[in-house]
Amino acid sequence: MSLSEQVLADLSAQIKSWGKECGFAEIRIADVDLSHAEAGLQAWLDAGYHGDMAYMAAHGTKRSRPAELVPGTVRVISARMNYLPSSESWREAEKQHTPDTAVISLYARGRDYHKVLRSRLQQLADKIAAQIGEFGYRVFTDSAPVMEVALAEKAGLGWRGKHSLLLSREAGSMFFLGEILVDLPLPVDEPVGNHCGQCQSCIDVCPTKAIVAPFQVDARRCVSYLTIELHGSIPVELRPLIGNRVYGCDDCQLFCPWNKFAQSAVVDDFEVRHGLDHARMVHLLLWSEAQFLRMMEGSPIRRIGHERWLRNIAVGLGNAAVTMRGDPEIVAALSSRLEHPSDLVREHIQWALVQHVSAIN
Repeated sequence: MSLSEQVLADLSAQIKSWGKECGFAEIRIADVDLSHAEAGLQAWLDAGYHGDMAYMAAHGTKRSRPAELVPGTVRVISARMNYLPSSESWREAEKQHTPDTAVISLYARGRDYHKVLRSRLQQLADKIAAQIGEFGYRVFTDSAPVMEVALAEKAGLGWRGKHSLLLSREAGSMFFLGEILVDLPLPVDEPVGNHCGQCQSCIDVCPTKAIVAPFQVDARRCVSYLTIELHGSIPVELRPLIGNRVYGCDDCQLFCPWNKFAQSAVVDDFEVRHGLDHARMVHLLLWSEAQFLRMMEGSPIRRIGHERWLRNIAVGLGNAAVTMRGDPEIVAALSSRLEHPSDLVREHIQWALVQHVSAIN
């Protein structure tokens, strides 16, 4: 397909307008040359910072060379979608969780973002096809070896913060990213400068000190990795640092000054479900596997499974001993899981009970 420069320029403007109709906050376009990012990716992998996430290294250069992943690709349509639930005082609310309340990352309290973004990116692709006819493309939402932050940064959606997430002057970092790799030589947008300056709030506040240097995260220490990606036992020395964070961690975003500009979602998919913004851990621990699967239907949390869900909550309840030592309701809930068939669950339940016994003594 051969389109004139003017047609491509008009199409680019139309894509950005259609993007707003599909629920995206912003759409920008970049070429797919990520050669500048390859060395950093390899150094991160060589340092072992990816932990057990073998998929991060499994695809070789395809992760930093989109045209190898999808032959014919010359541009990326990079999109961001806000996910913050509608609340002006969200940061204050997030700092007021009680020790027995489960802290679940804000992005995971509503519908699974993979499904939401993929569907809406497909809608956008369909609009393009309706305008120009068939073209080569592939939609991605954190679902394939794509360096989406590097692509979004190149497209000008923001800059990479010291916590390694993308930051926008207009929207902070409380948004999802998605991409459409296309074979259309659309005009590209300019990147923006880095505006972190001397600030290192994200580094200072990280509970496990996982941000080992500006722009360098050791995933093996990150609470999000430990509670979501890690399949086995959570290292004993890191358990007390996790506190009551049972699925992910927002601390580096919560204390980032740029998130005073964070924007609420315009789609209702990300509104809180099942009271997950203030759920008590003793109640969550008592969910059967069938209850867990039913309650987490359509949620990103479902993918960790019931076993790791119980593992994480056990750690949270163990850490509650710091201020609620020997609490009868917590001890009873933990004790009810002592005979769980999973070695992983029993190990963390026993650890949690020891924290309460030790606190009493």
